[in-house]
Amino acid sequence: QVNMVESGGGLVQAGGSLKLSCESSQLAFIDYNVAWFRQAPGKERAVVAVIKWKDPITYYAESIKDRFAVSRDDAKNTVYLEMNNLQPQDTAVYYCAAGTRFPARTTDDVLYWGQGAQVTVSS
Repeated sequence: QVNMVESGGGLVQAGGSLKLSCESSQLAFIDYNVAWFRQAPGKERAVVAVIKWKDPITYYAESIKDRFAVSRDDAKNTVYLEMNNLQPQDTAVYYCAAGTRFPARTTDDVLYWGQGAQVTVSS
């Protein structure tokens, strides 16, 4: 079992910002493409953003483009998701995920999952 731990979730008002972090003491993120997925109640888990290994190439879902930014700090073995102008429809559990496909499109493209972080946006 590989541990990947998300942090930084919470409750925020619409228009606010949060920054999620994903760390692992067992997995070297530099060897993987790292994605953020989210799952809202009653909905399927869907990809939000992906950052490629070795290169700072990114992919974003249309629904969050221009509001969210994914980045990585390989020295800290940490991947971030900065979320701005959050809206109630962004409420979900956010998961970091590591895999070898870029960009990850579905959960089938993921090798390792974090435990998830709740993000709740109030109107």
